[in-house]
Amino acid sequence: MNWQDYIVSKDQVLLGKPTIKDTRISVKLVLELLSAGWTKKQILESYPTVTAESLRAVFVYLKESLIDPRNHLRL
Repeated sequence: MNWQDYIVSKDQVLLGKPTIKDTRISVKLVLELLSAGWTKKQILESYPTVTAESLRAVFVYLKESLIDPRNHLRL
């Protein structure tokens, strides 16, 4: 999966924080929801603009950021 197809950073959206493309849902928000005990199903139902693929892209983005943080968007 190419996370760049789903995760973007635009200065005019959430001050450039990584978000799911075409939404104002940040990678950080997804992590906060999951750490609060939300399930994938709850996120998808509560945020209809989020797809299963874009949610998966969040994790690919995070994994690759851990491997080489120089090549990724800032959290």
